[in-house]
Amino acid sequence: MPARTLTLVFSTERGTPEPLTLHRCKAAVPFGGKYRVIDFTLANCLHSGLRQVLILTQYKSHSLHKHLRDGWSLFSAELGEFITAVPPQMRDSDGWYTSALDGLRQNRYLLNRSAAEDVLLLDGGVVYRMDYAELIAFHREQRAGLTCAARMVGASTPAAGTELMLGSDDAVEEISVTGPGAGDYIAPMGVYLIRRDLLLAELDRLLERAEQRLQTPETWLSSASEELAHSLMAPLLGRHPVHAYHFGGERGRVTPDRYWSDLASTDAYFRANMALLEAQAPLDLYQPDWNILTHQGQYPPARTVPGPTSGNEGVFVNSMLAAGTVIRGGGVSHSVLFPRVEVEDGAIVDEAILFDWAHVGAGAHLRRCILDKEVVVTPGARIGFDPTADAERFDVSPDGIVVIGRAQVV
Repeated sequence: MPARTLTLVFSTERGTPEPLTLHRCKAAVPFGGKYRVIDFTLANCLHSGLRQVLILTQYKSHSLHKHLRDGWSLFSAELGEFITAVPPQMRDSDGWYTSALDGLRQNRYLLNRSAAEDVLLLDGGVVYRMDYAELIAFHREQRAGLTCAARMVGASTPAAGTELMLGSDDAVEEISVTGPGAGDYIAPMGVYLIRRDLLLAELDRLLERAEQRLQTPETWLSSASEELAHSLMAPLLGRHPVHAYHFGGERGRVTPDRYWSDLASTDAYFRANMALLEAQAPLDLYQPDWNILTHQGQYPPARTVPGPTSGNEGVFVNSMLAAGTVIRGGGVSHSVLFPRVEVEDGAIVDEAILFDWAHVGAGAHLRRCILDKEVVVTPGARIGFDPTADAERFDVSPDGIVVIGRAQVV
């Protein structure tokens, strides 16, 4: 069944957290010590048997395109398999992608050329693990026109969201917008499966309706997931069978951790990475038959060595260290270090996320920080201890997380 499915991944938005998407799109943001955000969606496709994947790209896409080339050139074109980046083709207009539906319109010719029965629409800026093959099986069992993967959202969610009201057989009967703290509710999670013939037949009408919606105050629906819920799924209710598939249930081959995060802010991104250090992490990265693929440079093993001046051993406690990282007499605790990070003699790194090639000079102290790639922290610097001073130089989140931009010397 997955072989009869065409997959489109929306990776067109800048997205959040904004300090980390200044030079890359959200799908290309590093996560979890070695991955990019989009790796989770693509790994789900790979393990689910989906071998025809189009990735719609737009905003500062070079980093994403390079990652796809280096890490995901593994499908066989001879067998009709592909992972292909599709920037705006401008076949029907001179403009960029203005919305998820516009991305579908601009690539209608790819939908027409496909022999697939169904089209799977995915948000490339979300971290979760899911067996799409079971979603496809459920969709066909229900003979649905559209099936939306849905998850339970807790009452503590601080932002507005989209609520699904379900009837018998998990048919979607109504879609509404909820306010912050609205209580537990069922929400879409950026995974939509629709019959290809239905999508092609309805696309023009859906676009006309979506353009009218842009005239209303509900333009807060900025993500591809939210937009598709209101501009694609809602107009089909009552006219075609629309069903919800419950995420994290017993179906499928993924261990049911029920983890889902859209990394909606700097603080959410920081918490998501720190949660990976818990003894029982909420996101299972260690399931042997559902590994998350990515591009990995040919770097030497991570190591700790005595400091050249102090002679003290380099140490790390409850941290992730990627390949090529070297701790020379410094100390790292409760932190996530990406490849080729260097921590020098006497430096202390606590509750921090250090991207590739970050360098922490001797005697520097870092606390509750995110360092983008190639940041150099000079010897003796102290970051994360003086909120006023940090706010004058860097981006500081509401929870006090300091973000230092790419290649800065601080």
